[in-house]
Order: sequence, then structure tokens, then C-alpha cells
Amino acid sequence: MGYEATLGRGPAQVRGPVPALDVAEGSPAPVLAPVTGGLSAHRIASVRALARRIAALRGSALIDPPPNALRTRCYVVPGETLVGPDEAQRYGIRDEDDLFGGVVPHAVLAGKAITHALVDPQAPRPEGWVEDFGAAVRSAVPRGWSCFDLASARRAAELLLADGPVRLKAAWADGGHGQSIVDNAAALEAALGLFDAPDLACCGLVVEENLSEATTYSIGRVRIGRQVLSYVGEQFTTTDNDGASAYGGSTLTVVRGELDALAALDLDAPRRAAVEAASLYDRAALAHVPGLVASRRNYDVIGGRDARDEFRIGVLEQSWRIGGASGAEIAAFEAFAANPELAVVRASCVERYGAEHEPPRDALVYFDADDAEVGPLLKYARIEARSLRGTDSRKSSRAF
Repeated sequence: MGYEATLGRGPAQVRGPVPALDVAEGSPAPVLAPVTGGLSAHRIASVRALARRIAALRGSALIDPPPNALRTRCYVVPGETLVGPDEAQRYGIRDEDDLFGGVVPHAVLAGKAITHALVDPQAPRPEGWVEDFGAAVRSAVPRGWSCFDLASARRAAELLLADGPVRLKAAWADGGHGQSIVDNAAALEAALGLFDAPDLACCGLVVEENLSEATTYSIGRVRIGRQVLSYVGEQFTTTDNDGASAYGGSTLTVVRGELDALAALDLDAPRRAAVEAASLYDRAALAHVPGLVASRRNYDVIGGRDARDEFRIGVLEQSWRIGGASGAEIAAFEAFAANPELAVVRASCVERYGAEHEPPRDALVYFDADDAEVGPLLKYARIEARSLRGTDSRKSSRAF
């Protein structure tokens, strides 16, 4: 069947046909994109646009959320990580075949706090905290701790300040929001005063070393139907309508298969180290997070210099939900579905603020409007390069 995509600022056009992916036997379930509280209008619109493309890949349709209980089996594309067995049961989610995103048993496991251990074995922690996870990933993350009260945050920061600047990150925030960099005790106290105690107790504050000259890599593994893709890429920033730094998009090199398939690519040393760190983190999550179901597993990995001017690589956080790079992920799924001979693709997604931007002619636009919260915003994805099977994918990936 064909799929619908907006090209430029004109009306939706039908392109294709694009073959549907291989899904479970029988008729594919319709796709449902439930609206969760707290999402901005542009996030809701983007999720629905991408969910419509996922539905086309599955050979089904996007349906509107029902007012009451579901009366049919659905494939779910939630805007956030779902929390708790009741949410999984509500949508009939049993395993990866049932959603694009993830389910965790407790809210704290959906945020940044999972990345680090506690600064003290007796420190406060919320229900569902996984004690062993921080120890399992210690070698793959920056130096730091997760804290759920101000006293723990103060102690953690003071330990790190002995070596250099410290970054404080609200574990419930995304897109670079809710962060401060401090380099002395006075700045630390001022920054800690900005964090809300109830949010801190529930979701946590990450206190970690600040790396300079940093690059953020995107490493991920995502599944729709029986098709699994993995990728290594890089994030970039842009300036929003208020003049602040914001997520500007990602460029991904995508292959078929699990994360270990990335080993065949000709990667430079930082990217290879980023893949190794993300793979360790991914294995630890599957081993130590009880009840985790995630068809999309994305990891932000930083590479930069610490206070001793030594280069460090470490996982910053996980994303077990549809995210900023998902436009590029889905564009890659479409490219692989359309051409079984493809071995590697380079897919990108772009976010641009302001009314003056025009997308490329081959772009798949999933948001282009004046959002009430952030102002004019354009979001699109496109395929930038392709490599066929039978070519030297190691060399072609370096050319990407």
C-alpha cells in the first residue's frame, strides 16, 4: 500500500507504493497514538504524523483514541514511556510486537536518574529504584550520581567540584532543559534552589562531571514488526524562537539488525567507543530493569574532555519512547522496506525554528506550523545516502 507524506508546505501527497514490513500473522492491528498529559501541541502533532507512517509500514491504519476501553487489539505509539503494568494492560501490550516505544514498571526508570548510582547507600530513593543498575553501567557513563533530595545532591556536587565544573540535570526534563553548570559552592547553592523538592523526590536530580568540547552521539536499536534496525549518529543543536539553544536534529547511519551489527561499519574511535558504551548500557537495562518492554531503545552518548583534559565517552540517558530522532528512524524503515537490497542508509531529521525555513524537496515533513508554545517550527526527515548489498559497507559508511 502507499503512504501519505507532506512534501514542503503544500498539501499531503501520496507517494509510493512503499511495501509494508513483515508483521505478525493475521491482519495487522490498527495503530493507536494515545495523547498523554503534558505534551506540547507540536509534540502531539509530530507523534501522530509519525504514527501514521508507522501504520502504513505495518499495512494498517491510524485510529483515533477511543473515549472508553479499547475493544480491539492495537499497536500503540505513545508519546511518552508508559509506566506500570496497568498501563501495559490498558493497551494490551505484551511484548515488542505491540508498541513503538517502551514500558517500565516505575516512573523513576523512565528518566535520566537511572544512569547513575546513589551517592550514599542510605540516601533516599523512590519506589522502584533498581540498586544494581548503576553499578552495572558505571564503566559506560560519566562520573556522577543520582540524587533524590537536596542533601544528597549537595554532597555529590561537592565531591565532583574538587575536580572541576559540575552539571546538574533535572531527571524529568528533556531537550536540554532543567540544567545548570556550576563551578563553586555559591553557584551550587543558587542552582539547587531552582529545583522543586517534590519533583526531586519522585524523579531525581543527576549530578555529574561536565565535559567540554562535547559531541552527543545517538546510538539506537528499534523494531517495527519483524524488521530490526540499529544506528549510530550524531545530534546537533539549533536556536529556538527565544534565542536559546535547542535540539536541532540528528544524522544517523542505519543498518539492518541488532546493535552488534554496527560493528561491521567503518567507525572512527569516538563513535566505536560510543557504540560499545551504549551496547553495555542496553544489555544492563535488559538484565536489571524488571518488566522492561522496549521496541525503541535510544541512547544519548557524550564524548568530551574532562577537567583533566582527558577524553571521555559515556552514556547520558536512555529514551524508551518515540523521540527526536524517530523521524529519521522511520524514514530509514521506509527506505529499507522499499528496497530489500539496501545495506546501509544515512537518514537525518531536522528541527528549525522561525517562519523563514523551507524543507528540501525530498523531505518528509511531520510538523510545520506556528505552535502556541514555541512559535513557528518546522520538523522533517530525509534519506541522504544509500548503500546496496554487495558493496563494501565499511567503506561506504565512512563515505557517509
